Amino acid sequence: MRREYLGMYIVPLAKRNGELITNKDGTYKYTEDDNETIRLAEIIRNNRQNELNKAEIYTEAEAEILRAKERSKGDFLQYFLQQANEKKESNHQNWLSALKHLQAYTLKSDNSKIKRFCDIDLLWCERFRDYLLSIQSNRSDKVTLSNNTAAAYFIKFKVALKAAYKYGYLSKDINTDLKSIKEKETRREFLTLDELKNLVNTPCTNSILKRAALFSALTGLRHSDIRKLRWGEITENDGKYTIKYIIQKTSKYDELPISDQAIQLCGDRKNPTDLVFDGLVYSAYANKALAQWLGAAGITRNVTFHCFRHTFATLQLANGTQITTIQKMLGHKNIGTTLVYAKTLEEAKREAANKIKIL
Repeated sequence: MRREYLGMYIVPLAKRNGELITNKDGTYKYTEDDNETIRLAEIIRNNRQNELNKAEIYTEAEAEILRAKERSKGDFLQYFLQQANEKKESNHQNWLSALKHLQAYTLKSDNSKIKRFCDIDLLWCERFRDYLLSIQSNRSDKVTLSNNTAAAYFIKFKVALKAAYKYGYLSKDINTDLKSIKEKETRREFLTLDELKNLVNTPCTNSILKRAALFSALTGLRHSDIRKLRWGEITENDGKYTIKYIIQKTSKYDELPISDQAIQLCGDRKNPTDLVFDGLVYSAYANKALAQWLGAAGITRNVTFHCFRHTFATLQLANGTQITTIQKMLGHKNIGTTLVYAKTLEEAKREAANKIKIL
């Protein structure tokens, strides 16, 4: 069964207590505008049914052409929203942020709140790329969207285009001809060992967040993998602990040895299906608690939860762990991604060397 989303919505009238108002025949009561929307939807439904009935006299190839033509009339922005709603955690929020910019661009370029698939071409997509590189951030109209944030949003745009072509909404694979925004190399922020020890002794209003962050610094696990970690994924053999899990980002199976201190942060063992860090969420409240905890420890740099993963990699490298071992522990596909930490460590050493001046 194939569904078509019209991007038209209706909301039944309700009383103050939230109870929906119904007509004498038991149907819900709507405003005049919503009744008009229902009438238009019925007209569209009847038209589609007539076209499908006519398609019965066509060959299968001709019928598919007709179906593809109908799909191409759909709204790409609604399709993008559907793609966003399939994502989880912070990635979902990033998709929604990208959508806000896409909606603003569509309104500016087309003077419209919708963009039909059949009206999308390479030039329109390239201009959206240029638009992302010149606009202000969603968070502040005084700050231009960073290059790497624009690159991340544009990747999501390309992913949506690729999926739209795969499922027959676009007649051309525009994504293959569309160049990405090249990311600029950035410094990986990390905590020193002394800062990490100071955080251990600093109270935090969110105890689960504190344990999870320190756990990340000891294991290199991402927030998404820590959040879904269950007791059944932590195994013990002769006093040595291993996490056997599916990486959220790549959907690949991995086995990660972890230390005794990391196990201590997990607390008392519970049922195999229970979450180890039950209550850990990605939210503005959690980010605020993280910032307050860092501030109380005297750390004023812009440190996010992900920086604890960077801390693990950098401290491992500083203590002589081979870069290929760190690559495997972090689950990096390419060694180049892990080598960034080597450059970060060298920069940190250079900064430290320049701090002592006697002349």
